Amino acid sequence: MTCTSKLGKRPCDHESDGHPMDNDQAESDDLAATPIGSRRDRTGGARGNERLTAMTGALLLVLFAAECLTILSIRHLLTLHYFLGMLLIGPVLLKVCSTVYRFTRYYMGAIPYRRRGPPALLLRILGPFVILTSLAVLGSGVVLGLTTPDEKLWLTLHTVAFALWFAAITLHVNAYLAQLPRILWSDLADRLRGRAAQVLAGRAARWLLLVASVGAGLVLALLTYHRAGVWLNTHPPGPSKPGEG
Repeated sequence: MTCTSKLGKRPCDHESDGHPMDNDQAESDDLAATPIGSRRDRTGGARGNERLTAMTGALLLVLFAAECLTILSIRHLLTLHYFLGMLLIGPVLLKVCSTVYRFTRYYMGAIPYRRRGPPALLLRILGPFVILTSLAVLGSGVVLGLTTPDEKLWLTLHTVAFALWFAAITLHVNAYLAQLPRILWSDLADRLRGRAAQVLAGRAARWLLLVASVGAGLVLALLTYHRAGVWLNTHPPGPSKPGEG
């Protein structure tokens, strides 16, 4: 049996080998599937990875929305645009790592990850494109910040990368947004059901990773945002139409 998402079908999270399985049973089996004496996933296994990815995704949704808004008046908001771009680097890398980790564990045959199944086919195809365009947008932006406004090639690459990223991320968000509240609520719901010891293993580690990623991005932003002044000196703010760079 499969569950249907907006971009295709995938195995239901609560099923295994065609037999219905509730969340309690699924997570008990995940714990039982861990070989005795082996080191358990410090972020809570497959469900912990899902929650870490969702937490990071929710944060990125807010930060990227703010970053996109600065484009509407880029000449006046260039410093903020630069600051947010650098801040995004930490959380983006964390989400890439959590996604690649799930991918690796699934295809290496880890039982809890295999039980939860892969994303829908179109999402599996879209995923690498989202990662590559995200890295391209941030990477070209970093290069732009470290060079001079005379480097038109990198500005063009940054603009093209953004257009491709925006198309990909729109599909990505549309597919996962409806699931986000459920996943984010699940930690608190498990606590209310008295299952914290069993299910929330790694909860502190997940929050530590998220805070560390924001902290790393914040340090990078604080150390480099003054570079926006190079561009402001060349293209000082003035009357401009929304979206004009």
